Amino acid sequence: MGQPVQPADPVPDTDFVGIQREPRFQELRKRHRSFVFPLAVIFLLWYFLYVLLADYAHEFMSIRVWGSINIGLLFGLLQFVTTFGITTWYVSYANRKLDPIATEIRAEIEGGATKGEAS
Repeated sequence: MGQPVQPADPVPDTDFVGIQREPRFQELRKRHRSFVFPLAVIFLLWYFLYVLLADYAHEFMSIRVWGSINIGLLFGLLQFVTTFGITTWYVSYANRKLDPIATEIRAEIEGGATKGEAS
C-alpha cells in the first residue's frame, strides 16, 4: 500500500477577496441568491402552513379524500413532492445560469490568469 497522495495547492497566490469583487462573481452571487432566497422563504411558509394546520386544524386535515387518504396525508406527501420539485428546478437553473459563469471563474483562477493578464 502506497503513501496517500497529498493534494497540491493549485492556486497558492489567489486573491479570493479580489475575485469576490469582480463583476462576474457578483453576478453569479446575485443570480444564486435571487433564486435560492425566495424559494427558501416560499418553501418554509408552505412547510409551516402544513405544521400549523396539522396542529390546529385537526378537522380540516382529517377530511377523507379517498378511502383512508385524508388531506393531512396528502399535504405531507406534497412536502416530499415539493422538495424534489425544487431540487430538480434548482439543478436545471444552476446548469443553465450559474455553472457557465462559475466554470469561467474557476478556469481563470486555476489557469492563473487575472482579468488584466488575459489576452
